[in-house]
Amino acid sequence: MSSRKIGMWLYSNSGGDKIGKKIIKKLKERDIETIDNINLRHATAKNGNILHNGEKLNKLDLFFSYNAGEQTLYQTYLYQALNRIIPMINSYDAFALTEDKFHTSFVLRNNGIQTADYKLCHRDDSEQLRKIIKKWDKMVYKPTDGWGGLGLTKIESEATLNMLLPFLNQMDLRYFYVEKFIKYDNTDFRVDIVDGEFVSCYGRKASATDWRTNVTSGGSVFLREADDEIIKIAKKACKACGVDIGGVDIIYDLEKEEYVVLEVNGIPAFATPDQEKMGLDFNNKKIDLIVNLIDRKTKKS
Repeated sequence: MSSRKIGMWLYSNSGGDKIGKKIIKKLKERDIETIDNINLRHATAKNGNILHNGEKLNKLDLFFSYNAGEQTLYQTYLYQALNRIIPMINSYDAFALTEDKFHTSFVLRNNGIQTADYKLCHRDDSEQLRKIIKKWDKMVYKPTDGWGGLGLTKIESEATLNMLLPFLNQMDLRYFYVEKFIKYDNTDFRVDIVDGEFVSCYGRKASATDWRTNVTSGGSVFLREADDEIIKIAKKACKACGVDIGGVDIIYDLEKEEYVVLEVNGIPAFATPDQEKMGLDFNNKKIDLIVNLIDRKTKKS
């Protein structure tokens, strides 16, 4: 009987199911049992236990949550509760931080990592936004909790801002978060880090009709090498945000002539089968580092 038991919830689309099987097999070789497909949406909490299919999740040695597309508020609420009792990858605090663009930028800046210039202001303070568009010329409105480029809006003039404000007010937001639009070559670096180790780097390029590099917004992936400076920035960003696993999006600011961190993603995807055919071959290295990480975090003292 295994002395250690972990729970896992990994996305199954785009080759995720095969990745999950490989992780489970490698953990088994180290005498670590995995209960798979623990979707906290189907869990209940009762008298000190969080239960899923009869399993007391709070008695597990660790929970590995890796599914961005299917997160709900109920799941993240239980995620937070469970992390008060057992170790998580990523921890709830790191997950919550990287889900919020303002908090991420705030932490990165305070750790000496360059981000886009940003401003957070109260929803009633639209005068601040008008001042800033005059100063910046172009800015990007970002929902603080969006992902995949959803809801990003480029504001190119005060007239555009005036048109947008009534819509933003209707959305009942408590605050507005905007970033200065950075002049760049419409490509980025996605750098994967696991447990402080560099895993891989690839590039994403915006489509001819868009400025966003996100694949969900029409961007495309291409092979790209990372130099020492980019790897150092990515490692530093992951450490600052406290993530065990992070995907750091970096662009080069053509005006300031420096690298800028746009985002730290707490659930960066593995390479899809199509991307593997293209030459992105980092999945096995990433799996090995995750297995080592789980092994270390569940070692009984």
